[in-house]
Amino acid sequence: MDFAIARRRMVEQQIMARGVTDQRVLDAMLQVPRHLFVEPGLHSHAYSDASLPIGEKQTISQPYMVASMSAALELEGHERILEIGTGSGYQSAILSLLVKRVYSIERISSLAGRARKVLDQLCLSNVNIKVGDGTIGWKDQAPFDGILVAAGAPDIPTEYLQQLEIGGKLVLPVGDRSQQILMRITRLENGNYKREQLMGCRFVPLIGEQGWLTADED
Repeated sequence: MDFAIARRRMVEQQIMARGVTDQRVLDAMLQVPRHLFVEPGLHSHAYSDASLPIGEKQTISQPYMVASMSAALELEGHERILEIGTGSGYQSAILSLLVKRVYSIERISSLAGRARKVLDQLCLSNVNIKVGDGTIGWKDQAPFDGILVAAGAPDIPTEYLQQLEIGGKLVLPVGDRSQQILMRITRLENGNYKREQLMGCRFVPLIGEQGWLTADED
């Protein structure tokens, strides 16, 4: 399988065709080898229009969703970004090509370790990963120019709003366990927040103090 050709088809048919126009995001999606972030048995499916399992009941997001969320942050290259839910590390890799530094939190240590290995293999050294409760953010590195949350929250955690820089954007899915709305929240200079609904989506639940308390259905 020619992975470079598969990536180009992925970008053209799944991402550009659906309206993502940010050239820096498109270039990053073309550059990062998504197949390295899934098990070898799934390499042939790595560039398909779908999320894929990565173990621990977690998934690597659909390429279109990764691109859309990255574009929604409206990045210029100088930013410091907080990512909640490292997972496979694929979204981290995309962000690493778009910003100055990525701070990523993963609650499952085995996934964090695996993601770190792949990112190191790709020489993406501007990603900091820690294991912990992502719902409370990363206070000692705040404020952030953007926050991207790769898990569905029942509501918007207040810690994210407080750790967002003025003018910064928070992109996260909000809703119940089965279906969410992708939201973009921008912190304004007057202390208020602008809220936008971007699209419907479905993510694994955001687990932690300011999210769902357990990974299981109530």
